[in-house]
Amino acid sequence: MTTRDRQIERRWEQLHTWGPYGLLGISVVLAIASTGVIDRSIEWYAAWVLVVTAAALQLWWHGTRSRRAGRGRIPSRAGTAYYIVRWALGFALTWIDPFFAFYAAAGYMDADELIPGRWQRLGLLASAVTVASAQAGGLPFGSGVQWILFAALLVVNSGLQMVVAHLTQQEAQRSRERTETITELERTNSALQQALDENAALHAQLVVQAREAGVADERRRLAAEIHDTIAQGLTGIIAQLQVVAGATDLTTARIHLERASGLARHSLGEARRSVHNLAPVALADDGLPEALKKTVAEWAERTGIRAEFTVTGTAEQLHEEIAATLLRIVQEALSNAARHAHATRLGVTLSFLGDEVILDIRDDGQGFDPLALPERTRAGGFGLDGMRARAERVAGTLTVEAEPGHGTAVSAHVPLVRDDR
Repeated sequence: MTTRDRQIERRWEQLHTWGPYGLLGISVVLAIASTGVIDRSIEWYAAWVLVVTAAALQLWWHGTRSRRAGRGRIPSRAGTAYYIVRWALGFALTWIDPFFAFYAAAGYMDADELIPGRWQRLGLLASAVTVASAQAGGLPFGSGVQWILFAALLVVNSGLQMVVAHLTQQEAQRSRERTETITELERTNSALQQALDENAALHAQLVVQAREAGVADERRRLAAEIHDTIAQGLTGIIAQLQVVAGATDLTTARIHLERASGLARHSLGEARRSVHNLAPVALADDGLPEALKKTVAEWAERTGIRAEFTVTGTAEQLHEEIAATLLRIVQEALSNAARHAHATRLGVTLSFLGDEVILDIRDDGQGFDPLALPERTRAGGFGLDGMRARAERVAGTLTVEAEPGHGTAVSAHVPLVRDDR
């Protein structure tokens, strides 16, 4: 309830409490003033008795009402009895002097508070009868004109008080609806604040988890990059040095030393770029098709295995992350083929198919059973798991088809994301 509503409620409370006192006082003053002097007739003695009785009734109800203040404005038997007795006193006083109709009009103010709902209109009608009789000239009526005037005034008074009662009831209903709406809004705001607090806590938790996931992902990226660059480069260097160790002439030794030196420089550049999360060295100056062609040619020259590279479809400049992923998959597949396949022929095909890029690496080596692969050890490479993880990191897939004695086929499908630079 707002401050304004509380102020209005307090003023109504004061009117219901002190209004009957004031109306009784006004009626007494007007009745005395209308006679000029204090009348000493029997009727006036009776009026004074009724006035004192009315004042005592008000004092009694004032105390009773104060004790019931905590229960709110709820009709009760005591309130109904008070209303009936007050109406009877007002009717009797108005019979003696019409100016006491002001006191009788107090019934208009608090019928809703004192009388249960279905009897309120009857109480209001009784008050209207008393007021209309006073307006028609006072009881008893001495002519038919007064009766007609009384009937007309009763209709007017009843109509007015019914309209007022209806408007008061509507206002009370609106006040209850406002109170319910405010209460509901307070509950909603409380629930919303609780949800916001929970969301803030969840957000903080997600930030921590995202940070931890980012750290773990960065570790995996660096591990894969080191495996694809330094580890493979060192493997190639060792192979070249082994040839040098068994060479019988200086020319052959020099050729393989130069290759080892080139591999060392290449691996160093790749390591530096991996640390800085840059594209592979092979993609620094060339697009993916050119980088793959050079990579396959260098691998064929180094291993002595016949290898071919083919491009199908219309080649496009790919996003650097997509290009780097496909190049790393080819490098890992070539490394696996050199170490394990014992192949005599290998083919790499890059296909641009609308919104997808497909990379196929096939060899005629000894193959293997995909279901019988041993788990990766600390000494081993990332192998097929690493290639599959790379493809999935860019929303792609990687499939492997292999059979002992019938070669191996690796196929990577990734979305075609163009370079926006």
